[in-house]
Amino acid sequence: MSFLTTYRYSVTDSPAGNLKKGRSFTLLTSLLIVLTMTQPQLSEKVRELIQKARIVTFATWQNTHPAEAIQLFQAADDQGRYLSDEDLQQIQELVSANTALIAVSQGLRDRVHEIVDEARTHVLATFPNITQPGGGLYPAVRADACWRDFWHLLRCITYGITGQHTDYTSTEGLHYMQLLYQELQVPLDAMVVGLEGIKTASLKRVEPEQQAIVAPYFDHLIEQLKQFR
Repeated sequence: MSFLTTYRYSVTDSPAGNLKKGRSFTLLTSLLIVLTMTQPQLSEKVRELIQKARIVTFATWQNTHPAEAIQLFQAADDQGRYLSDEDLQQIQELVSANTALIAVSQGLRDRVHEIVDEARTHVLATFPNITQPGGGLYPAVRADACWRDFWHLLRCITYGITGQHTDYTSTEGLHYMQLLYQELQVPLDAMVVGLEGIKTASLKRVEPEQQAIVAPYFDHLIEQLKQFR
């Protein structure tokens, strides 16, 4: 992901996510790419943490989702992409899913760039010097990695919304992500503020009657990140 995810896709892909042929990265980190530009020799510890920091799990979904549906979620996560329209349609057919929540997930996916832009603006307003020399998101490649993490964090949240599971995170994966963030000195306060901004921007794009239903999926990941501090 950037500071967080593993990369199996190009960030220039559409929100619905199509793999670029011939590319396969493991989902944690555009920061891996960023750091290899600025620090060609990543430590073995960082490389190991990148491989282990997979924060999504569907292991607890077996009682509510058939294997075919779980495979659709897993494939999207492995490829670091949002669920496609085809994925969502198949999930709807395989599971007695809440149609309204699937529509919410689809809408957030389609407006992810707007949502990330608003979250970024919120972070920069809260921490005006964070991208300046000495700030936690300096130089620019670190800031870019942070914004890409926001893209991925919302991706993970949409999996939970689509599957109607707030327990979409892996305790083990989050542990390794915390260690990675510590190793890379990621500004955790800014990440939490950013994720709260993602929640606010997302709920603005959800029908009022759905907001209270959708909010816990964001709150779950916000609380996990707060525990990193």
